[in-house]
Amino acid sequence: MAKPSKEALPPFGQALTGAASAALALLLVYPLDTIKTRMQNLVKGGTGGEEQEIYHSVWDAATKIYQREGIRGFYAGLGAGLMGQTSTNFAYFYWYSFIRSFCLRQLQQRQRRRGPPGGGAATTATPTVSLSTAAELALGALAAALAQLFTIPISVIATRQQTAPTRERLSVWGTAREIIADDGWAGLWKGLKPSLVLVVNPSITYGAFERIKTVMLAQRPLATTGASLAASATPLSLSALQVFVAGALSKTLATIVTYPYIMAKVRLQWKPSKSETKAGGSESVQAAYTSAVDVLRKVWQIDGFTGWYKGMQAQISKAMLTQALLLMIKDKLESYVMLMFALLRTLQKQKRI
Repeated sequence: MAKPSKEALPPFGQALTGAASAALALLLVYPLDTIKTRMQNLVKGGTGGEEQEIYHSVWDAATKIYQREGIRGFYAGLGAGLMGQTSTNFAYFYWYSFIRSFCLRQLQQRQRRRGPPGGGAATTATPTVSLSTAAELALGALAAALAQLFTIPISVIATRQQTAPTRERLSVWGTAREIIADDGWAGLWKGLKPSLVLVVNPSITYGAFERIKTVMLAQRPLATTGASLAASATPLSLSALQVFVAGALSKTLATIVTYPYIMAKVRLQWKPSKSETKAGGSESVQAAYTSAVDVLRKVWQIDGFTGWYKGMQAQISKAMLTQALLLMIKDKLESYVMLMFALLRTLQKQKRI
């Protein structure tokens, strides 16, 4: 998820641009998402039978998926994935913008009651206030937690579809019914606890992104000619390529820090194939998972420290590209959405709609 802009877009506008950007970004990198999900669910000591593939690298996984399932294999669960990405980002951007606007209004009211600095005369002008970096990160974490509560069932369904063998793969609604039949309604919220813990991921991402952006802006040469004095009075902004690079670097850092819990969440949401269940392979391991911490403990016992980072190469590639594309696309979409809202306001004033 990208950090909502501080421009004057209403919460619905922020949610709209965030959801559209996330959907486009995921569509472009979805094959990597499928690869990383399958690699995260590899269990040492599995059956290695017909339904279970052992992937040694991202390229090896891509080759085997293509050989067995063709291009369609890379897009297993795409419908649920797009639904999940769109709904999660819509909810996130909406809640972030809504809560942030509320906090700013409260700060403005408090500033009005205190009066201007230095004890000057009271004014009716709207005070200029801003949130601290810590407050911004806390709001991002709260918004991400609220988004997860509403959208994690789609994530569970997408994970099941991505990891199910072709012959056992069901539709979105069929997968949902199967989950409810096996685990009850609570099954749709599997992995909720680690998902809530993982709200620190966007906080790390945004903190790193802002720091990298500040460094990049500081490196830009200042305007010195008279013709450019007016331009230098306006805030500097990054190019699309610079936003892409900053987003990629910040997401890579956040992914490395939080990856073990990302892997644990996926393992909790995964379901072994029927052939593995009958053979007593990974089912015996998966069935014993009771929590994210339990997943980490058992993976450590079986695969050691490297097991915590299995599939991280694909995860970083996918997360880095998704975040960078999302930031870049959203930055451009916001301009058009702001124009659309301005046009709607103008038409409303003219009573044309």
